[in-house]
Amino acid sequence: MWEPATGYPDPAVRVLHPDFNKYRLPMASVERLYTGCRWSEGPVYFGDARCVLWSDIPNDRILRWDEEAGTVSVFRKTSWNANGNTRDRQGRLVTCEHRGRRVTRTEHDGAITVLADSYDGKPLNSPNDVVVAADGAVWFTDPVFGILGYYEGEKKTPELAPAVYRIDGQTGAIRKMTDAIEGPNGLAFSPDGKTLYVVASRETPRKIRAFDVADGQLSGNRVVIDAGAGTPDGFRVDIEGNLWCGWGMGDPALDGVRVFTPAGEAIGHIGLPERCANLCFGGRWRNRLFMAASHGLYSIYVNTQGVAGG
Repeated sequence: MWEPATGYPDPAVRVLHPDFNKYRLPMASVERLYTGCRWSEGPVYFGDARCVLWSDIPNDRILRWDEEAGTVSVFRKTSWNANGNTRDRQGRLVTCEHRGRRVTRTEHDGAITVLADSYDGKPLNSPNDVVVAADGAVWFTDPVFGILGYYEGEKKTPELAPAVYRIDGQTGAIRKMTDAIEGPNGLAFSPDGKTLYVVASRETPRKIRAFDVADGQLSGNRVVIDAGAGTPDGFRVDIEGNLWCGWGMGDPALDGVRVFTPAGEAIGHIGLPERCANLCFGGRWRNRLFMAASHGLYSIYVNTQGVAGG
């Protein structure tokens, strides 16, 4: 049974390199906000509503944690086995759906707009994670995980190779950016938008790869992080370019969030009692880390800020 730390500093926050000390708040500890999910994923913070939305994929729902009241309610069911979530530059919810095999946008009035459900005349596999670039383009990964069985979606035969796609923010046109990643999963941009990071979750061991972004193209496919025994899934980037990565599965000592410099050096770890799948920054100053981990939702304050729009 997990119990919160009773004193400061929280021993769950481990310094792997002295560079992590400036991001660690000695008087902040890990808080469990909710438990009761089957597989938590895709948290996104809504400052205007003071809430976090996140996916409980096998339970086919999106949950809402209210920051003021501390209560949890069902935001949407059915969610079409929603996975990754983010907000676009107009503050609208953008969601990847396994069973829907599509990327959707929830309008301010609650209406749902389908942004993408096919490419080259063939249905998408199972969109997994999503991020919106500064120019309003929606980037998402499309592996096959959600159509392999009936636990996180509905079993189907894939018709497209797993890939990373871009939806133009003005025209809505969808373009395949790369299919040179084994099991593309979590993705995020560097603070200047010139680097795209993508988790290759079917490489052995898993990798986080980086691409140069210029003139609407990706180039320079390279490995930034070799995860070794770790299993990176979703991640976000802070204003100094560090990668805060959902981590774990297998060795309990690896469960939680592992923090890397832009050069790929591990500097810190936030231990959780279960594997963390994805995370986001939120709170008034984007300095509160919300972590979707297996059965629950956790948070901790840190001494940095998430990239705006991430």
